[in-house]
Amino acid sequence: MSDAAEPDAWAAACEEDLAAERERHESEYGPPPLDAGAELRRLADAVVRTAGALGRPLGGPAAETAARRAAEQLIAQARAVVQPALERRPDVLDHLTAAGGELLAAYRSALRPPRPPQPEPGDKRTDLG
Repeated sequence: MSDAAEPDAWAAACEEDLAAERERHESEYGPPPLDAGAELRRLADAVVRTAGALGRPLGGPAAETAARRAAEQLIAQARAVVQPALERRPDVLDHLTAAGGELLAAYRSALRPPRPPQPEPGDKRTDLG
């Protein structure tokens, strides 16, 4: 048995295990989330649709069109600023997203009132008084 064949077999076995684990995880939890850039594009599309829908009751179809155009222009300006940075360093948005999630979790825990400590399930307290 040659040493060159062993790493290839090991790599193939690892790839098979990893593929099986991904498949199991996806069947249990659903497809993985989109990357941060794709999520940002979906958010922009949702903002444009919502802006158009909000303009409709205020002034009918003309207001809907104006609101939609204003939202599209705002999104286009934001995209022009963000897109070059994402093309140069696509991992930056992922890091910022993760950091934002951590900040949100810290903020929530800071606002949440502290809970009194709960006794362990097997704890027995003796009243000495």
